[in-house]
Amino acid sequence: MALPFVHHSRFDRADFVAARSNEAARALLLGGADWPEYRLALWGAAGAGKTHLLHVWARESGAVMLDGRDVTTATVTTATLGRLFAESPARLAGVAVDDADRAAEPRALLHLLNMAREHRLKVAMAARLPPARWPSPLPDLASRLRATMAAELRQPEDSLLRILLLRHLAARQIVVSQPVTEWLLRRLPRTASAIRDAAARLDQAGLMAGRRVTRALAVGALHDMLAPEDVMPEDLIPEGPVPDGPIPESLVQDDPVREGGMPDDGAG
Repeated sequence: MALPFVHHSRFDRADFVAARSNEAARALLLGGADWPEYRLALWGAAGAGKTHLLHVWARESGAVMLDGRDVTTATVTTATLGRLFAESPARLAGVAVDDADRAAEPRALLHLLNMAREHRLKVAMAARLPPARWPSPLPDLASRLRATMAAELRQPEDSLLRILLLRHLAARQIVVSQPVTEWLLRRLPRTASAIRDAAARLDQAGLMAGRRVTRALAVGALHDMLAPEDVMPEDLIPEGPVPDGPIPESLVQDDPVREGGMPDDGAG
């Protein structure tokens, strides 16, 4: 039986992988630059490194770290953060808000941004979309968000994807041969979140199977992340000769382009 080990992410600066795709965001957040209206928003796809960078900045600057779900009237006005604003704002070095577009109470986020500007206190936020596109029922909040400096963390380049895969596997103590690693890099979706999710699935599959990660095990664990045309018959068996039979039907799908349609790119 596989034990449900919990994997905790590390958010140290040394563990952040610097690359061209995150260079602009790193420079603006960690380079000591002044932000217009004392606000900066990092945005990009899941797994791009926004949360990691926020934690680094909060730790190194002494800022308070919040999740968007914690941004409530109680937090901002009467809890510890509110008391610091009211009684000793000089003790506050800044505020970081992850998933800021999901603030529990938009009015509380507006109050936080107003108080921070009044006290010349930096607020760093993160979300998947640029702040001008965050949903806001409050015109004043929408105006503040449109005036917020934004920095995108772009999708990672191939060199960064390789490092991320190796790091995720190492963090989970998963032993994968170089041929299997190269096979994964050629076939997995080219996003940081896909690499992260694949490592988690391989970890669980290896524990359940009680053996090392092979191509056959990877196909079973990641079948819905792989394009059917990328899965060869020899990928479906751990070892031995290539079987004569076709790829299992579960891995065979009609090609939407050949059928006259367009593949779904997932954009919404």
